[in-house]
Amino acid sequence: MGPRILILTLPHGAAHQRAAKALRDAFLDLRPTSEVKVIDTLEHCTAWFRAYYNSYLIPLRLWPGLWRWIESKQHESESTGPGWLYRAGASPLFRYLRDFSPDAVIATEVGTCELAAMYKREARAAFLLAGLELMDFNRAWIQPEVDLFLTTHTDLAKELVDAGAPAGQVVTTGQPIDRLFSSLPDRATARARLGLPQGTPLVLALFGGAGFGNAEHMIEQVARVTLPHEMVMITGRNQTLERRLRKQCQQLPGVRVLGWVDNIQEWMVASDLMISKPGGATLTEGFACGLPMLAFDPLPGNEERTCRWIEKWQAGIWIRGPEDLGATIQSLLEDPVKLATLRGRARALARPQAARDGAQAILHRLAQTGDPRVHT
Repeated sequence: MGPRILILTLPHGAAHQRAAKALRDAFLDLRPTSEVKVIDTLEHCTAWFRAYYNSYLIPLRLWPGLWRWIESKQHESESTGPGWLYRAGASPLFRYLRDFSPDAVIATEVGTCELAAMYKREARAAFLLAGLELMDFNRAWIQPEVDLFLTTHTDLAKELVDAGAPAGQVVTTGQPIDRLFSSLPDRATARARLGLPQGTPLVLALFGGAGFGNAEHMIEQVARVTLPHEMVMITGRNQTLERRLRKQCQQLPGVRVLGWVDNIQEWMVASDLMISKPGGATLTEGFACGLPMLAFDPLPGNEERTCRWIEKWQAGIWIRGPEDLGATIQSLLEDPVKLATLRGRARALARPQAARDGAQAILHRLAQTGDPRVHT
């Protein structure tokens, strides 16, 4: 038998789940005899703790400014919540950890990392604990029990080290993404498969798996773009949003609306520009396709920090006000050199093998512990 590996994830957004799945597949490719489990951490906690953990949605939706303040305090705190509360709420998770007896635990979110570190410390467990930082630096990642930090970019690695993480335990592997992004079709092939004209610029608007975003402002701004272009809006699993957009876009030439798609990588390869909330998974997948992002309507807190990284890396543009979107699209379509430069910078940030590199880094660190199962 190979090593027993547990990946802790959350349903908050798609990034955690997509990274966890990509890592799981990479482990099984590298060590087919491994036992790799991905679990929703909150499903293994008490009901009241799940309600507490999800309560951030209340200020996020009703009072974004308050959530921005709360999140900024958490961002610099050594813990995201009271230890006594985490200990009581996660008692079913701790029993699961005891029974599964993993060789390695990978946490894809800072709170899950704190829970795993707490169990490791108090149960004196010997598993390797790795934190997978998905564009979400938080000081609470830095727990003494964490043996390895996997980061998405060297800038985020530097943040961790500057905050006190041991430099020898911080490795930049990129954000794990689906293996499909490591073997992409060329642009002409993707456009032919999708029935798109070869020479017309294509703008891709994404609303995430749950279909979240300010669609009305986006449509109003896109209607102001005068240069010829095609546009595709993908609403994910939000069927209500899909129906509403189909109705609203009937009079807009060259605009099509789709729901859930299984070939997002082809749409990204075929596109010239992407409009989206700056979720880490979407951003990373776009980089793999050389697709710059117009970061639109970010959630307060971490997504706003991601917008600053996008601008620093010059791989996209932060649309700070909805009224700026149409003019920005227009200016980029009018200046193909500038657009090509953005695309090149996005492509330079691509790490399509991030899942494999991350899994290898964890297996290498496990091998250093002398666990014979790592080599089987």
